[in-house]
Amino acid sequence: MEILSGLAQGFAVAFTPANILFALVGVTVGQLIGVLPGIGPPAGVALLLPLTFGMDPTSAMIMFAGIYYGAMYGGTITSVLINVPGEASSVMTTLDGYQLALQGRAGAALGIAAIGSFIAGISSVILFSFFAWWLVRAALHFGPPEYFALMVLAFTLVIGLTGRSPLKGFISLLLGLFLSIVGVDILTGLPRFTFGQLKLLSGVEFVPVAMGLFGIAEVLSSVEEKEEAEFVKADLRLRNLFPTIQDWVMSRWAILRGTLIGFFVGILPGAGATTASMISYAVEKRLSQTPERFGRGAIEGVAGPESSNNAAAVGALIPLITLGIPGSATTAVMMGALLMYGLRPGPLLFQQNPQFVWGLIASMFLGNLLLLAMNTMFIPAFTSVLRLPRAILNAFVIAFSVVGVYSIDNSLFDVWLMLFFGLVGFFMKKLEYPAAPLLLALVLGEILEMSLRQSLLMSQGSPLIFLTRPISASLLALSLVTLFPLLYRGVKGLSLARKASMIPRT
Repeated sequence: MEILSGLAQGFAVAFTPANILFALVGVTVGQLIGVLPGIGPPAGVALLLPLTFGMDPTSAMIMFAGIYYGAMYGGTITSVLINVPGEASSVMTTLDGYQLALQGRAGAALGIAAIGSFIAGISSVILFSFFAWWLVRAALHFGPPEYFALMVLAFTLVIGLTGRSPLKGFISLLLGLFLSIVGVDILTGLPRFTFGQLKLLSGVEFVPVAMGLFGIAEVLSSVEEKEEAEFVKADLRLRNLFPTIQDWVMSRWAILRGTLIGFFVGILPGAGATTASMISYAVEKRLSQTPERFGRGAIEGVAGPESSNNAAAVGALIPLITLGIPGSATTAVMMGALLMYGLRPGPLLFQQNPQFVWGLIASMFLGNLLLLAMNTMFIPAFTSVLRLPRAILNAFVIAFSVVGVYSIDNSLFDVWLMLFFGLVGFFMKKLEYPAAPLLLALVLGEILEMSLRQSLLMSQGSPLIFLTRPISASLLALSLVTLFPLLYRGVKGLSLARKASMIPRT
């Protein structure tokens, strides 16, 4: 009853005209941030932070939270329409979302993503309300060894996801891990693989790599195949702009699983929406009776990851509010804002400022409802982009990519880096090497390395620490189970190839 009365109080706070306006501003800005590469929710919140001096803390945090989960929605749009992930958490959406767009089903992909994200967002807020304390206590058992094991599991899941050859997925993953260690060593402070380039001291940035591997590489591929694919197919009749009943049937469990995966992974500090969407996609492909459809336009390949990354954005707020532990870069900025407003996040916040806490929780119901309305009403406008001839669309993709990359640091070096990875992506596509494992390893490699080195420092160099802790041992065992079918298929393929080579030719 205490939770229900708290929610009632929260709805009274959230549904005031001022807070409805701030929720609308937040989700709208979040959508734009998700569409525009290079900005990201942390930068968006930080840029708006000075404007909130003197504002009511509840209104400001409602706006910031709207930016956070609104960006998860926005990243879908470019992922589906032009194969460019606006956020790292949207990388998995490009695999099937863009293929659906090429088949004339961009509206269905955007629709299932919007509605799946809405269901995931609302469900996650309900879980937040009722189970926050229990979930945080469980998450506190995760230390560096557990995070390392979780990253290993995530990488083993992604190896076999995005191509016919697990070996090629593994090579792509290793390349991404190599790129993730470029820059200053996290413990010694010494430069690694920078080759004298000052711009590489901060590491290889996600945005130039993502725009190159997906956007520029796609443009180069379409130019090469211009005689066969002059236009992106787009059947824009109203009945084709929304998911069908069959789409719902195929996606219903993907949305549910994506919600649970995203919410629980989102609670873990540092794991984030990218890890959640990757695991969700892997789970859907493994559980599918027709896994060969994934990467070719499977609607579940959009529904699962998009539900997952939105649920993770809500889950990431739990350790911030209940323990005062920021679980991501965005929540770190939001924690700074709370301290600036004189509010100390942690266990006492529920007791000392219940109006603030429950108002923020209730606002997420409102924000997700606003995002659902925005994303379904504007599906015809979004998909009308596909009416453009391919040459014009390519020009927009290049301009969008160059402006987005250059605007991060006003650096031409980043633009050249993007073009370089555009060529890399083009040749990877020609040779059927999946790009997604590379990009995901680049994003998560730092967490993997940090967790590994912290764990070995804890154990004075003994790797047994990963086996003596139940959670990390279980995750590593699950990784081995996941790898076994891939290894079996590889060995079987080599055996068949050897037998074929031994057959005498006549």
